[in-house]
Amino acid sequence: MVWYAQGSYWSSRLVPLQRRWCGRVSKFLLGSSLIFIVWQITGCDGRETKVKVDDASFKCITDMTLVRHFYVDNLLGNVAQTVAVAQAGTGDYPVGSVLQLMPNEVMIKHEKGFNPVTRDWEFFFIDVSPEGSKIYKRGFAEVNNRLGLNCFTCHVKARPEFDFVCEQDHGCDPIPVTRAMFGALQRADPRCKNRGPTSAEDADALKQLGEVVKALTAKTN
Repeated sequence: MVWYAQGSYWSSRLVPLQRRWCGRVSKFLLGSSLIFIVWQITGCDGRETKVKVDDASFKCITDMTLVRHFYVDNLLGNVAQTVAVAQAGTGDYPVGSVLQLMPNEVMIKHEKGFNPVTRDWEFFFIDVSPEGSKIYKRGFAEVNNRLGLNCFTCHVKARPEFDFVCEQDHGCDPIPVTRAMFGALQRADPRCKNRGPTSAEDADALKQLGEVVKALTAKTN
């Protein structure tokens, strides 16, 4: 079973979900009279950043540094400090930090002041294939993960000491995905040259994840 984007597979499946969630977040914020936040989290002001991100910025997830159950890197070369914060489990990540739990989903830290509402993080949903990576969606409130869940509405609940990063006890809503599912997705990243055959355990975890995605998709229709 193929779990990663090939061509427009994920794009065609996620467009309705992206539009519905972005609309819901905007309505919530407007209803709270926080119009200035809508401007900031949707990236409408065209701001520039010294952390330049394009398709070539992404790589095989297992080529990054594993910390507990997720992977980290740093686009500006400060990998050691990014790893130190991740291992500590608290504190502010340095500029250029890259965090990934699933191959398709990425958080990247920009310089201070880039977007105070997201603590300067930008979310990415990328298509991945043996040929490499392609950015499908990037931004703030307008990005969903492969489960159709909105990144911003989850991460905004993380307590301040965790720098907008969600783990089990950080204050974020739980998601219906097990660590076995995460691990199976990571090991199945099609960009990885050393990827071996899928084990029976990983195949079972991916099958279970398929049922989760199907159930969540049904709820949004």
